[in-house]
Amino acid sequence: QVQLVESGGGLAQPGGSLRLSCAASGIIFSINDMAWYRQAPGKQRELVAHITRGGTINYTNSVRGRFTISRDNAKNTVSLQMNSLKPEDTAVYYCRAEINTVSFGWREYWGQGTQVTVSS
Repeated sequence: QVQLVESGGGLAQPGGSLRLSCAASGIIFSINDMAWYRQAPGKQRELVAHITRGGTINYTNSVRGRFTISRDNAKNTVSLQMNSLKPEDTAVYYCRAEINTVSFGWREYWGQGTQVTVSS
């Protein structure tokens, strides 16, 4: 059974930093696109950052220049370094990945979410 497990959320002050990590576990052939999404209370889930297997990256405008997404293909992990945090970054952050497995072929998987709160 494939799982995505996130870690690294918590409380940060405005202007501070947090680093989120997401690890895929299970019997995995390969992983294509990986991404971070977030969902603030009362709002729809939105894409924050996206990275292809080859390393092509896209960010939503509100985080460009402050957040950095990276991945380690050998370890099946994706990370999100968040700097210069703002209160509006407060949300539950989810990782998503397109994973190829023996049992199910290519499928989309989501992590359970990790809370990020930016407040003084």
